[in-house]
Amino acid sequence: DRQPALAITDLNNLFGAVKFYKEARGAGVKPVLGAEIYLEGLGSEPGALTRIVLLVQNTQGYLHLSELLARAWTRNVARGQAQTQALCRLEWLEELGAGLIALSGAQAGPLGAPLLQGQATRAAEVAGRLAAIFPDRFYIELQRAGRPEDEPHVIAAVQLAARLALPVVATHPVQFATADDYEAHEARVCISEGEILGNPRRVRKFTRDQYFKSAAEMEALFADVPSAIANTLEIAKRCSLTLVLGKPQLPDFPTPLVDGVPMPIDEFFRVESHEGLEARLAHLYPEVAKRDAQRPRYVERLEFEINTILKMGFPGYFLIVGDFIKWAKGNGCPVGPGRGSGAGSLVAYALKITDLDPLEYNLLFERFLNPDRVSMPDFDIDFCQGNRDRVIDYVKDKYGRDAVSQIATFGTMAARAAIRDVGRVLDMSYMFCDGISKLIPNKPGQPVTIQYPPNPKKEGDKNNYAIEMEPQLAARIEKEEEVRMLVELAQKLEGMTRNIGMHAGGVVIAPGKLTDFCPLYQQPGSDSAVSQYDKDDVESIGLVKFDFLGLATLTILEIAREFIAARHAGQENFNYEDIALDDVPTYRLFSEGKTEAVFQFESRGMQGMLKDARPTRLEDLIALNALYRPGPMDLIPSFVARKHGREDVEYPHPAVAEMLSETYGIMVYQEQVMQTAQILGGYSLGGADLLRRAMGKKKLEEMAEHREKFRSGAFATHGIPEDKADEIFDLMEKFAGYGFNKSHAAAYSLLAYHTGWLKVHYTAEFFCANMTVEMDDTDKLKVLFEDAVKNFGITFEPPDVNSGNYRFEPVTDKSIRYGLGAVKGTGQLAVEAIVKAREEGGPFGSLYDFCVRVDRQRINKRTVEALVKAGAFDAIHDNRASLVASIDRAFEFANATQANVAQVDIFGDSEHGSATAEPELVAAAQWGVKERLTFEKVAVGFYLSGHLFDEVAHEVRRFCRREIDELLDSREQQVIAGIVGDLRVINGQRGRLAIFKLDDKSASIEATADEAVMNANRNTLKDDELVIVSGRLQPGRGGFEARFQVQQVWDLATARCRFGKFLRVAVNGRTPDIARLVKDFPPRLETTEAGEVRQGMPVRLTLARAGARVELQLGENARFFPNDAALASWIAQADAGQAVIVYE
Repeated sequence: DRQPALAITDLNNLFGAVKFYKEARGAGVKPVLGAEIYLEGLGSEPGALTRIVLLVQNTQGYLHLSELLARAWTRNVARGQAQTQALCRLEWLEELGAGLIALSGAQAGPLGAPLLQGQATRAAEVAGRLAAIFPDRFYIELQRAGRPEDEPHVIAAVQLAARLALPVVATHPVQFATADDYEAHEARVCISEGEILGNPRRVRKFTRDQYFKSAAEMEALFADVPSAIANTLEIAKRCSLTLVLGKPQLPDFPTPLVDGVPMPIDEFFRVESHEGLEARLAHLYPEVAKRDAQRPRYVERLEFEINTILKMGFPGYFLIVGDFIKWAKGNGCPVGPGRGSGAGSLVAYALKITDLDPLEYNLLFERFLNPDRVSMPDFDIDFCQGNRDRVIDYVKDKYGRDAVSQIATFGTMAARAAIRDVGRVLDMSYMFCDGISKLIPNKPGQPVTIQYPPNPKKEGDKNNYAIEMEPQLAARIEKEEEVRMLVELAQKLEGMTRNIGMHAGGVVIAPGKLTDFCPLYQQPGSDSAVSQYDKDDVESIGLVKFDFLGLATLTILEIAREFIAARHAGQENFNYEDIALDDVPTYRLFSEGKTEAVFQFESRGMQGMLKDARPTRLEDLIALNALYRPGPMDLIPSFVARKHGREDVEYPHPAVAEMLSETYGIMVYQEQVMQTAQILGGYSLGGADLLRRAMGKKKLEEMAEHREKFRSGAFATHGIPEDKADEIFDLMEKFAGYGFNKSHAAAYSLLAYHTGWLKVHYTAEFFCANMTVEMDDTDKLKVLFEDAVKNFGITFEPPDVNSGNYRFEPVTDKSIRYGLGAVKGTGQLAVEAIVKAREEGGPFGSLYDFCVRVDRQRINKRTVEALVKAGAFDAIHDNRASLVASIDRAFEFANATQANVAQVDIFGDSEHGSATAEPELVAAAQWGVKERLTFEKVAVGFYLSGHLFDEVAHEVRRFCRREIDELLDSREQQVIAGIVGDLRVINGQRGRLAIFKLDDKSASIEATADEAVMNANRNTLKDDELVIVSGRLQPGRGGFEARFQVQQVWDLATARCRFGKFLRVAVNGRTPDIARLVKDFPPRLETTEAGEVRQGMPVRLTLARAGARVELQLGENARFFPNDAALASWIAQADAGQAVIVYE
């Protein structure tokens, strides 16, 4: 209704201020920024909290409000039962009130309670105090929102205002846009509070009247107090903040002094870049003649980049990034070789921001910083995970802790979550809501909405709207009222902000106090403040974002480097930068697909692709890394066929043949699209980047202009006719849509090469480093363990309290000692205590000695039990059962010993105390293999010293020859065997579903069994039990691993009946008690779909006489059920124990 101004006054924050400001300005509405704040010190009672509204008049007011909010969140937080809130102190208002207009906060404000309680004098005192803090800028706030206390408050407030000659203003506590949104708002409140929407006892804090009212509605509402409406316009006129947006403001970078004067930053930048380039060239070309020959092309490129960066005004940015990377590398914080398009900059390479020569790999500076489009450069820097915070601390120390912070992120309510949450507050069953939510397609990287699609529909809408993609969902919405109500309420909440978090890597560095730009927020329990604006808004107000990202691979490489330097003579200064990039064994590793835990190449699909492609150079790895993602993945077969000469290499035009030769004529990279535009269309590389962006974003008008420009350029430069130019342009458009950033692919492929090289040449160190980093993830540890043992011949020594440490450690080039930290229930503090005791007193002699000497504040009985079960005491005593049974006794002994020592200390001699003799261990029978391995799995996460399948493998492989790692990639019926693990039952769309791992030592696979199969095999499908199953392989797709769909299940005894022909029993001169054996182990009756089946095994007796053998088939009455006990009895009664099942 054309109201001229609008204010945003969220509680204790300015989270949405910048977006609100932009939207309002764009709509021709004057934005008024503000916040409703909690205030302490003015309540009716000591400690009472009240709320007032602060509105920003000008830049000074904005700075003061930012400072107030930052102080409240970082210095004065009250943690209540329901929520945590930041509190503003009255003295802070006295200090920072200038530039702000204050509203009294209506009923929730410091005047509310006194006025409603008839305490006019108290109310007058409070109003006078606030009026003094905000002279001519304090208004008594009136609200009418359908709440019981509204009218009494308005009457008392108007009377107080008249008595004190203070202005009044009418506001409305808006919570939702229209009256129809009330139910959605209440649902959101219930989600937050864990309430049920229909609960009659629920406290209703809001009314239906709290929607956005028109000017006419507000005038009618306050017709009896017209000045309250007039003052809304008066306040709007008094508020005239202008935010400076889109102007980057970097902190000053300190340059060295020359004759007592700081060197100009542009000059220092140029000097640093040229000196850095010379250092790089000396490393790249050790021979002076080669270096001199190559220098001109490097210097030409460097000068172009320097001049572009200086023209854009960004030398400080490069120097700041180069400085903290230099500090990191010099202080034991590994840094990645590059990430994103920044690896295409030679200046970045010269300043050692990146570690990949962009000229060697034809990487483009214009992809990073476009001379034709001024935008802030953006380096994403990978740091070792464990050291990243040290680098951020360095930056805080250098530029000031009040100038540096991390950045807020806002989580929103996604479609599936909205359905589940709304269903819960509507008190619908979990099964019902979960079933509806699962009808919403879940595509990684492609969000799908539950909104109704527009009419008319646009091209591509089907891939964005769940109702279009899933006909069953659309049908249920149409036919079921309950589903329609659930979905339509969830539609109103989808996309709304749900929580506040911290950006994974974003750090802002301000040229001064951060609160001169934005307020800060500190999460409860955290000691680190973040900006109240997200990354986009932070950049809008001029702050520059630096991405400090943690990368586990760098941690792995650093741990391995430490092992290499410590174990191998002459490698004390080992550096990955010195590795040759043409190592044949490394490329053989990639070609064989043995890339488990090799950065970027570890997935099963990637391993299969590597086997086909057989890469022989880094360029191949770069291309494959870029191709293996949705979209270009379809080009992989052609790329591989062209590489190996099975398909002709074709080029769009001979002029681009050299540029496209490294990818065999296929445009794999965005940079190749740019270069095609440059070579054929006469574009500058900056202009080609603008073309690439237009193509990628499918900007039709821009594309039409570019097509015309490309046609004319192609004809002018190469005489290419219009139809051929259009053909090439269409090809470029296709590749621009999914072409990958070559600079990023190159930098990450270099990191991949380093990890592959490490796996080949320092295998034990590679696995130790990986397993140390992944020690909290049992599944990953198991995969690494199996890869090490099966593919690289590594042996593992069990964890050992007398020689092990927290980390996995190489003992020899082919042997690894299991890390104590990977034993469940230990932890770093416990292991440190064990190592400390061992270093101070030597190896532990017994369990009792261990419990006496290790600090029992760091270990408990569960810790010791886990260590015993993992085998960490085997070198001290080999009976794990006895050790576990003795743990209570050991702790009692340790406590008694400690008390004895304390008594000696008190009396100063040994007369009153003596050494306590160690008791005997509790006697217990050794665990059998299965029991030992099962306990080992509990302690470690998998079978470490053996495998449960080993005990049965010899027999099982007689009738089930296909190992899990040999499963056929087809839908035909297959039979496999393995040990069940990680069994869980979920509620699926078609009933309950059992999901479990099946492991036969060759590999493991996730398997599923539907409710019918599960119910029929309750006693068989259990963790750590052997099963033989028949079913079909469900191929992996969409990033999910393959699954085996189980249709039949047998334990070993029933499998013997199913697959065995008969039991052959030798009876030379000795006849078994067949009647007794059949009576003790009768056949079992099992009910199947075909009816009852008698599960029993036939018996044949064999008698050898004079070189001949007679075989007698016993009748049906001699069938027996062949469990282990039955077989043991037959063997015991057979001649020379010769009783064996015949399977063929």
